[in-house]
Amino acid sequence: MPTARNESRRQVTDRALTESALDAEMVADPEQISIGDLLRELESSLGAGIDVEPARDAREIVATILDVARHWPAAHLHAPADAALVSAARAAAAARRRGMPLQYAVRRAAFRHLTLEVDDRVLIPRPETEGLVDIVLAQDLTGGIAIDVGTGSGAIALSLAQEGRFDRVIGTDVSTDAIAVASYNARRLAGGFSTSVEFRPGADLSPVRGLRARAIVSNPPYISWAEAAALPRNVRDWEPPVALYSGASGLNATAALVRQAADILEPSGILALEVDMRRAERVAAMLIAEGRFTNVNVTRDVFGRERYVTALRGTGD
Repeated sequence: MPTARNESRRQVTDRALTESALDAEMVADPEQISIGDLLRELESSLGAGIDVEPARDAREIVATILDVARHWPAAHLHAPADAALVSAARAAAAARRRGMPLQYAVRRAAFRHLTLEVDDRVLIPRPETEGLVDIVLAQDLTGGIAIDVGTGSGAIALSLAQEGRFDRVIGTDVSTDAIAVASYNARRLAGGFSTSVEFRPGADLSPVRGLRARAIVSNPPYISWAEAAALPRNVRDWEPPVALYSGASGLNATAALVRQAADILEPSGILALEVDMRRAERVAAMLIAEGRFTNVNVTRDVFGRERYVTALRGTGD
């Protein structure tokens, strides 16, 4: 199992913020700094860090804090950088120097049409998972309930609420911290959804027992404890273990969903899972062996890897 670090993630963040405040005191008038000046300062600062690309990270930090396109900072080098931007950007750069993932450092992550607030309580949303949403939307489902198991930041649930045509979307997570983050994102983005969305704490499908769903979708944890050492440091040392690891096989959470989903899904309802490419065929075999699913398929992601396993609930028992 991964070991705890000597310094907690919260301590790293707090120290980064303190360093940023001290840096800010050295500047007589931060409002006179231009975007170009700030980018050069950040790039120089980030050069002392690990696992960073200084020029890219500097642009990403500024663009994400301002919530503008990635190319905006380079196209507006002479624009003024106000005190709030300078302070936030320096704090993010200090965190990056210590290896904190960029999304955690700026506390935001892009997912499909959403900009989500994220921190180390939730998994960072990834491009591969956007494809899982595409698969569900391609079913052209109207009405009914969609359930996102292991919702994390709420990325999948909120995307389905925004882009789908369900009557309700429910996100569940065993982590109450994750539920807090997802609920915050829902409140912050309220008004941008065509469907009502709610979040419920609890393991697997236990929070939605008694409901019938038209779609169950999940990006569950799928890494074994033995594989922890092989993960990149910015994943292993920062992202929450509950969202990464799933027992000795890496399949505990997925197996639970396979066992439980047929009891919740409507006839012909879809179960869509993101999986580790090394385990895709094993998950497909689980669904076939369960006996209540049809149309079991393995689909590749944008990188050509077997990433998604889908199945339809059969019409019989």
